[in-house]
Amino acid sequence: MIAKQLPARHGLLWVLAAWQLLRRYPRQLTSMTLAYFSLLLVMNLIPYIGPVLLSLALPSLNAMVGNACRALDNNQAVTQARLAGSLAEQRVPLFRLGWLYLTSSLLMLIISSLLLPNLSPEKVDNATRVAEVLPQYGVLLLLVSPLMMAFWFAPLLTAWHGLPAMKSIFFSFVASWRNWRAFTIYALVVTLVSFIAMIIPTIIGSLLLPSSVGAFAVVVLVMMILLLLIGPVVVTSMYISYRDVFEAPLAQDTSSSGENYNSEHGRTS
Repeated sequence: MIAKQLPARHGLLWVLAAWQLLRRYPRQLTSMTLAYFSLLLVMNLIPYIGPVLLSLALPSLNAMVGNACRALDNNQAVTQARLAGSLAEQRVPLFRLGWLYLTSSLLMLIISSLLLPNLSPEKVDNATRVAEVLPQYGVLLLLVSPLMMAFWFAPLLTAWHGLPAMKSIFFSFVASWRNWRAFTIYALVVTLVSFIAMIIPTIIGSLLLPSSVGAFAVVVLVMMILLLLIGPVVVTSMYISYRDVFEAPLAQDTSSSGENYNSEHGRTS
């Protein structure tokens, strides 16, 4: 596998390309994102075993999201066959990838709790305390970054190219490291947009409807609308970054009704 080394500006281009894909297929990508996050939430709420099941299933779920984005990007309908893709053939390495993700997450949790004990919720109880531990959150981000780099591309490398779990993790880390500038810009853009989406509605609501239930309702409504726009962009950008760094293989048309999606839904720029 050869990972391209891209300029820093591609981090912004990933967000813009994801937004363009969302504009082309708003209903499909919004529905997919809601289903994705709802499933993650439900699995995480299962007592005791929920987080474990979530970690094991996450690589397969991310691969399915990639399959859906790839189909839409190629103007194809998201059929059940295209959504499943090669998950059946790669179920064992994807499951191993889930175990590695679970193990790595637990190890990272232990390390962070030992090195940064002041980040426990009961110790961060006011704004002053939050300001004091803010630098430690930066340290935590540095600790988590290698884990994110190792698993960012790994599910698609395994699902689409048939790489074993350890190889996909290795290539994902190398590709992310080679493109750390683009990922830095991407993270800054996503963080800035998310911050604006949370702050601006609050300011507008407090100015237009001060100290009222209506202000709270307006703020919540505007935030939900903005999050419905930001969520699909973030989820889709995982596929966009993969397509940019690696060459995403074309989906095999395994359905009997393999008509081009563009014949029914014209592709817009």
